[in-house]
Amino acid sequence: MKVTFLGTGTSQGVPVIACPCPVCASKDPRDNRLRSSIMISDETAGNIVIDTTPDFRYQMLRAQVKRLDAVVITHSHKDHIAGMDDIRAFNYFQQQPIDIYASEYSQDVIIREFSYAFADFKYPGIPELNLQTIGGEAFSVNGLRFTPVNVLHHKMPVLGFRFGDFTYITDANFIAPEEKEKIRGSKVLVLNALRREKHISHFTLDEAIELGRELEVPTVLFTHISHQLGLHAEVEPTLPEGMHLAYDGLEVIL
Repeated sequence: MKVTFLGTGTSQGVPVIACPCPVCASKDPRDNRLRSSIMISDETAGNIVIDTTPDFRYQMLRAQVKRLDAVVITHSHKDHIAGMDDIRAFNYFQQQPIDIYASEYSQDVIIREFSYAFADFKYPGIPELNLQTIGGEAFSVNGLRFTPVNVLHHKMPVLGFRFGDFTYITDANFIAPEEKEKIRGSKVLVLNALRREKHISHFTLDEAIELGRELEVPTVLFTHISHQLGLHAEVEPTLPEGMHLAYDGLEVIL
């Protein structure tokens, strides 16, 4: 199994439009971050994308993805669902709808935002989306088992996911003790680490580091990174052993 980081930036991406800061002006490709998303590539389950960002089209082109087998949604904020319309390209070439796994709340938003895809009269060429409900229990996507990890993004419930020894959590600033137990034993943990300063709905870098230490996961990768965190080349050497900034295009083999 391989996990590819399609994007590692926060909601505005990096560079931020019109921003003259050193990070946004950086020539280091690791500082150029599309909105946060990963793709799981598994011999049996196929290609499963977690979140369809506003950059979904370019992420698929950049990673040269020729087939999409399912999408799993963490939550319904725009930077995590806005690219869903571009699934229609896979519908066309694969001649089938794509399963979208999401909570009931996220499904309500998806139906509202992409109402034309669920209308009684469907215009030709619209995305064909087959909504599948994520409840409180573990579920399988083409044979790959996912365990939902319930986290809070300020007051908004968001889903993280553990599959095998890999746990992916984005857009969070609180994880309850019982949910942390679902993470323990992972070999790789991905956590959002927005910036150094306190934020109302995201972990800071220090908070994410402390959580990684608490859960004793050997490899911790930080994502959903803002330009405010600093240059990749300057931040990366300061991190504890086993902890790293993720970057667009990073691949993890499991």
